[in-house]
Amino acid sequence: MAGLRLGPLLRYVDWESGAVATVWVEASRPCTVEVRCADGASGTSPTFSVGGHHYALVVVEGLTPGTTTAYEVVIGERRVWPPEDSRLPPSTITTPPVGAAAAEGPGVRISFGSCRWAAAPGDGHDPAGPDALVTLAARLAADPAAERPDVLLLLGDQVYADETSAATRRRLATRRDLREPPGAEVADYEEYTCLYDESWRDPEVRWLLSTVPSCAIFDDHDVIDDWNTSAAWQEQMRATPWWNERIVSGLMSYWVYQHLGNLSPAELAEDSVYAAVRASPDGTETLRRFAAEADADPARTRWSYQRIFGRVQLLMVDTRAARVLAEGRRAMLDDGEARWLREKVLENPSAYDHLLIGSSLPWLLPPLIHDVETWNAGLCAGVRGGRWARFGEKVRRAADLEHWAAFPESFGRFTELLRRAGSGPDAPATVYVLSGDVHHAYLAEPHWPDATPDGAPAARILQLTCSPVHNSVPRSIRMGFRFGWSRAGRRIGRLLTRHGRTEPAPVTWSRAGGPWFGNQLMTLTLRGRNSALTLVQAKSTGGSNQLVSVLERSLTQEP
Repeated sequence: MAGLRLGPLLRYVDWESGAVATVWVEASRPCTVEVRCADGASGTSPTFSVGGHHYALVVVEGLTPGTTTAYEVVIGERRVWPPEDSRLPPSTITTPPVGAAAAEGPGVRISFGSCRWAAAPGDGHDPAGPDALVTLAARLAADPAAERPDVLLLLGDQVYADETSAATRRRLATRRDLREPPGAEVADYEEYTCLYDESWRDPEVRWLLSTVPSCAIFDDHDVIDDWNTSAAWQEQMRATPWWNERIVSGLMSYWVYQHLGNLSPAELAEDSVYAAVRASPDGTETLRRFAAEADADPARTRWSYQRIFGRVQLLMVDTRAARVLAEGRRAMLDDGEARWLREKVLENPSAYDHLLIGSSLPWLLPPLIHDVETWNAGLCAGVRGGRWARFGEKVRRAADLEHWAAFPESFGRFTELLRRAGSGPDAPATVYVLSGDVHHAYLAEPHWPDATPDGAPAARILQLTCSPVHNSVPRSIRMGFRFGWSRAGRRIGRLLTRHGRTEPAPVTWSRAGGPWFGNQLMTLTLRGRNSALTLVQAKSTGGSNQLVSVLERSLTQEP
């Protein structure tokens, strides 16, 4: 008899019709999965198989706009969700109001963060401190009427393939000799399923993801630290006997566990890989070929995507797999990816009050760190000769110098795109770049030079960075991030850029908030052309974990 192995995850909710959603599940055997809602809406889907596992992405239709309805998951005639002994509230699907009702509604609340180690067991010591996602789930479960996010953006490092827990290492050791490469890191698709199992099976997180829609994009640790840092790194990794299985399995599992749920039902209907995998009794080889091709020729695959929440446009951008790595042609985004982003940003600006660009890697870093990365890019390109280039490559990998600043031409083009997006009479009120990766939170605001063509943009443009959800950062690194904003740090950065013979950045920027350190989540509240930001941190107080408000700020305020 088939049962529920993992999930359900509420992934997509249609903000145009308010009547459609998708729910992802993993079953224990091939079966047909049904989602039944209390208001009569429903959907069914047969499972598809990959690597001996069985999945379904159920399209639920007939939902009522502007309502919250409980749902259950049924396999055969047996209810498998919620569990009979659950102490948590029912899982629900909340749909947005549409039409005239939307204008009077509460707007959209978007919570985001990145970098989440799986939470330690509740009865064990957690060296990373309270998990912000677990703490949020516990708060919402305790008060089902509390204000909750309309969507959760997971901005990378949802799983750590290269930093496994003790429990996962024990599971891996039952399959192979961990003294052989890749050691205690995951090696294949089956081991990736262990990571998702560990990350999503926590009862509170499982409930939260079943009732709050989520969007996701990968970052390096979803595959391996330094993923696609440079052409030299890529060449070295491809020469190892274990890498091909690792990268293919990483992309396969991301496609199954994260990417499919990012897409709308219409996009799923047009996806040839999804159709082929579903049509096959076993889609493993079909998906394996796709993943291998995606790694060999990234320009053939697009992991980036667009989501619309009323008059808010989100563009989630792949800043890992879409890179061009050859020295002399290095780019954060290949030509096709850059063209897609530019077209989406500029094609219909009057349709949106807010433009959000999800980039796992921050656009604006502390100025010293930006200058270090730009300096390093110049060295690696050979501006100081071969010896400096070899030194630069070692530093690049050791210090993770791989953000937008490490691709100076891409940084300049992206900066100009943001300026254009925020300019003109039809511009949105705000343009926000949402990022994670750097294990702390901060706000950065660009300042445009007087000589900028057409003047400074009218929209408010900000870098909003929030990380980690559940991880840690050494004290020495914290000090470095703080120093990176200082006057002394800026002076050192200017000296380095002169040594690296690099052009100055097309904008300057200042810290508008932070840095804040801890396990945390940011929430944007967008209503009309107004926006507000909150930052909460998970703290252990009085023997229990609580979300403590660190920042509450209005970012724009218009009539």
